[in-house]
Amino acid sequence: MKGFFYGLGLGVALGVLFAPMSGEETRNNLADRASDLGDNARDLADQAKQTYSQSVDKAKDAYNQGAEKVRSGVKSIRGQANDTISEAKESASNATHQATGTNY
Repeated sequence: MKGFFYGLGLGVALGVLFAPMSGEETRNNLADRASDLGDNARDLADQAKQTYSQSVDKAKDAYNQGAEKVRSGVKSIRGQANDTISEAKESASNATHQATGTNY
């Protein structure tokens, strides 16, 4: 993008040097071109802001999706761990009752 502005500036300078205009016309022409350059710079700044904003939104969405997957995975693992603990307690209780010969 810098190349565009360098080229634009060079074009303005060469146009001023080789154009057969009066001083007032040259000043008006330079003012118009400077205004155009400012407009282009503002447009580029607006595009950069929009792109940045969109990138931030995408990053937030990706983070939230990842966080939800982690939460879901942790919940699933907790459920499996609780089931395994319950089964182990039941097996231990059954083994104890069988070893002692008592019924529950």
